[in-house]
Amino acid sequence: MFQFTALPPLALYVHFPWCVRKCPYCDFNSHERHGEIPEERYIDALLADLESDLPRVWGRPVRSIFLGGGTPSLFSPEAIERLLAGVRARVALVPDAEITLEANPGTVETERFRGYRAAGVNRLSIGIQSFQPEQLQKLGRIHGRDEALAAAQAARAAGFDNFNLDLMFGLPQQTLDEALADLRTALALHPAHLSVYQLTLEPNTLFHAQPPELPDEDVLAAMQEALQAELADSGLAQYEVSAYAHAGYRCRHNLNYWQYGDYLGIGAGAHAKITDADGVTRLWKVKQPRDYLETAGTPAGLGGEQRPGRDEVAFEFMLNALRLTQGVPAILFSERTGLDPACLRKPLTRAMARGLLEPGLGHIRPTPLGRRFLNDLVALFLPEATR
Repeated sequence: MFQFTALPPLALYVHFPWCVRKCPYCDFNSHERHGEIPEERYIDALLADLESDLPRVWGRPVRSIFLGGGTPSLFSPEAIERLLAGVRARVALVPDAEITLEANPGTVETERFRGYRAAGVNRLSIGIQSFQPEQLQKLGRIHGRDEALAAAQAARAAGFDNFNLDLMFGLPQQTLDEALADLRTALALHPAHLSVYQLTLEPNTLFHAQPPELPDEDVLAAMQEALQAELADSGLAQYEVSAYAHAGYRCRHNLNYWQYGDYLGIGAGAHAKITDADGVTRLWKVKQPRDYLETAGTPAGLGGEQRPGRDEVAFEFMLNALRLTQGVPAILFSERTGLDPACLRKPLTRAMARGLLEPGLGHIRPTPLGRRFLNDLVALFLPEATR
């Protein structure tokens, strides 16, 4: 049985499925735009979707909203304003709620950013990926170096002091010097937050079907070490595997995921995690935008629902928490999962014995070795490994 002393914090994820062009590395639920996006119909569908989920979370305040995609910045500021007004009319937002919008540098300019800020967005996440024209072309991005630089400058000009830049390394035939040049260009734009992650070839992507030539393991290791050293000198502190931030600018929405909080998910293909007295429910919405527009807010709009068992919930918690540089207080495990922490005793002991976790029972924190070999550390908490 699950035994909860309190429900976890609640966030809201909103998915916008359209983009200008599908990138060859992208495995998200995104669809190339053909003709005009049905803005008004989609906002109506999102709000109907939210209303249908409200009985699952009556009375619980929402602490953050993340507008992700796809490319949310294809939607007008007016559409985003109507969406956020509709959300506020239906759920209680905490007064300082973090509201993030993902933006593609090829779809924005200063006035559009000002419109999003006026609509209630207070944080931007800009998908730069690289500043090198040849790499941007290989990655299928619709922007160039100039648009990438202009997007960050436009964000600041529009009044956003809280913005993230996404940057990738380990790109096709990329050298260490090129990876460092990308990072230094990003740092010169003075973002409050940087997400720096390695390109991976995910199933169901063009890159997976037609793999490009990537740097070898030795070059990737050298890149990661050099990038982390450069970031450490920059004043951006690493707090998660791929996330770096100045003090006070950690992404609260993503922290909620990593600390096994709850979240509603509305939009085509959006996923949700909701806790109640009986355990955790995972649910997801239909993926195809056309189907979603027709069924949002009705039982037919639900793509699926499941109740993970005790072993799966315990593993999910650890899978997320171990990504955090400082880990989590040990008590958070029972608070967020409703499980007896004794079920972790064996894998915790093994992980400490191998030097992958810091010793001590009050905190679950990876060591530098554990962060380096995170997959090995996480594997110790797989259900079959904990028995």
